[in-house]
Amino acid sequence: CSPQGLLRSDSIPEVGEDAAATAGMAETLSEEEQDELRRELAKVEEEIQTLSQVLAAKEKHLAEIKRKLGINSLQELKQNITKSWQDVTSTTAYKKTSETLSQASQKASAAFSSVGSVLTKKFEDVRNSPTFKSFEEKVENLKSKVGGRQPAGGDFGEVLNSAANANATETIAEQTQEETH
Repeated sequence: CSPQGLLRSDSIPEVGEDAAATAGMAETLSEEEQDELRRELAKVEEEIQTLSQVLAAKEKHLAEIKRKLGINSLQELKQNITKSWQDVTSTTAYKKTSETLSQASQKASAAFSSVGSVLTKKFEDVRNSPTFKSFEEKVENLKSKVGGRQPAGGDFGEVLNSAANANATETIAEQTQEETH
């Protein structure tokens, strides 16, 4: 179709169009052709009216059947949404997108897993380093000085908790002494 073909001026007149606009076309038709077109027009209008009546009767019958079956608007909406979703998921574009996202998710999971294992390895390396060992020994010494009664040893988390509890106990004791004086 050329752009000029879309903008043709000899279009078919719509119902209710001005009689002057259709007069130009009527002049080019013979009297017989005009009579034939009028008969065809009447016939088509009658068919449209009949089809409208049949459609209205069918819609009424459909509504009655749905009422008897207990199908309501909400159920129909759910069915329509389900069918639409099935239509969408069966498209090639959806399948390709879903496949791509799945692959990306798998790659991201693998990357996070490898990052996690690298971090775990790094933490193990730090914990086994001489600096950390020295720090751990200092905390152990602090624990034995503060706790006194508890035997040395235990894991690093226990040592930190003991030191924190000892500091809190000292702070409370100092506040109590200040309040009594």
